[in-house]
Amino acid sequence: MKHDDLSRQDQNALDAAAFRRLLAHLDDRKDVQNIDLMILADFCRNCLSKWYRAAAEERGLNISDAEARERIYGMAYEDWKANFQTPATPEQMAAFEARKRD
Repeated sequence: MKHDDLSRQDQNALDAAAFRRLLAHLDDRKDVQNIDLMILADFCRNCLSKWYRAAAEERGLNISDAEARERIYGMAYEDWKANFQTPATPEQMAAFEARKRD
């Protein structure tokens, strides 16, 4: 079956399932830091939370930054940072800065 043959409802269901799988994968890989994601893929968990909030706003839903981050991180952002975020290394910062220049 081609993607174009799917109903809008099926497309939305598949998109939602893939998004939930991405969140579960990121939750399983708390060792992967946001800066690593930014260096490699030019997005991170914070980007996802901003996209989530923007999608809510497009639909007339009021979701705060904190609520969007909690959805993406699976916990309060401050808790995630305290428990899982490590300081960026000089090598990570150099790679991040180089990526921004590209």
